[in-house]
Formats: sequence, C-alpha cells, structure tokens
Amino acid sequence: MLRRKAFTLLEVLISIALLTLVMLALNRSVAILRDSNTHLFEYLKTAKTETKVLNVLYRDIIASDGNLTISKDDFSRLCIENTINSLYELPSAKVCWVVLKQDNTLLRVEGNNYSLPVGYEEEVEADLLLKDLELFDVYHEKDKVMVLIKERNKEAMGFMLEGISKPEVKKRDNNLTNPATVPSPVEIPPSN
Repeated sequence: MLRRKAFTLLEVLISIALLTLVMLALNRSVAILRDSNTHLFEYLKTAKTETKVLNVLYRDIIASDGNLTISKDDFSRLCIENTINSLYELPSAKVCWVVLKQDNTLLRVEGNNYSLPVGYEEEVEADLLLKDLELFDVYHEKDKVMVLIKERNKEAMGFMLEGISKPEVKKRDNNLTNPATVPSPVEIPPSN
C-alpha cells in the first residue's frame, strides 16, 4: 500500500482559493461593521449634545426666579434674569439663550448685569451650543413654560414645565406715599 505523506498541489490551491473567499467575506463584514459603528458614534454624539443642551436649558429655567423675558425681534432670545444654575460657578447669574440670524447658531450667554448686545467691557461667558437651527421657540403663559428646538434635518425636541411663575411685584403702601395720610411729626416741648 502506498501511503500519502503530503497534500497534492491541487488540494493546496483549492484550500487557498476557499480561504481567500472566506477572508474577502470577513473583510467586507468588518468594513460594514466599522461604518455602522462610525454612524452610530456620530448619532450618539449628536444626541448627547442635544440632550445636554436641553438639560442645561431645563435647569436654567427650573432654577430661576420665574423672571423670563422672551424676545423675537432681531434675533430670537430667552433671557433668564436670575438663575442659580451657573456653568461658571456664579452664585446667581443672568442667562440669555440667543439665536444668531446669520447662521442660525444657538448661544448661551452667562454673566451678571449685562444687556444684549454684549459690549466688550462686559464680563460674560458665551457657549456655542447648536448650529443650523430651524426653530427655537419659548412660550411662557401663567405658570407654564414650553420650549421647542429643531435643528435642520433632525427631529424637534422640547419640554414643558409647570410652576414657573413670574415674581409678584410688591405693591407700594399708599398710606406712606400719600402726604395727606402721613402723620406729621410730634413736637416735644422743650424741658425747663
């Protein structure tokens, strides 16, 4: 009987061809998986940024005294006159959320005692949050605040808060401001 001690050349070539086909299929699968992971990473990064923006805006409003100013003139803006939610460790801050019209960029401006537009001498911190906005709307009625944000080619995001009421303006006491009702000073006679 003749014993075979090695593979024939034909068997080696067939095994190399099969191994090449398997490696090509695996390489294509790895490339598809890599692309999928890249897209997923970008989506999660964007979703995390959007969630962070909503979270900061939510905390700004919930930690405020309720004194909100909403303006939709030159550029859309929401100004929170006094909030304890500070990203820069201020005890209380004025925070304005501003949409710049030229490129629809959402900014968060934080500081104390400033007015918009901000001058170069005012000390504020401005954070660029989102680009390419289609919608930034804030509604404040009675004790409810509703926020809607939408970036181009993305789904709208938003939230609604209850219990955010404007601070009550203290009424002046008419008795103290009307001179007819203010008691005249009592004269004390000189002592002898």
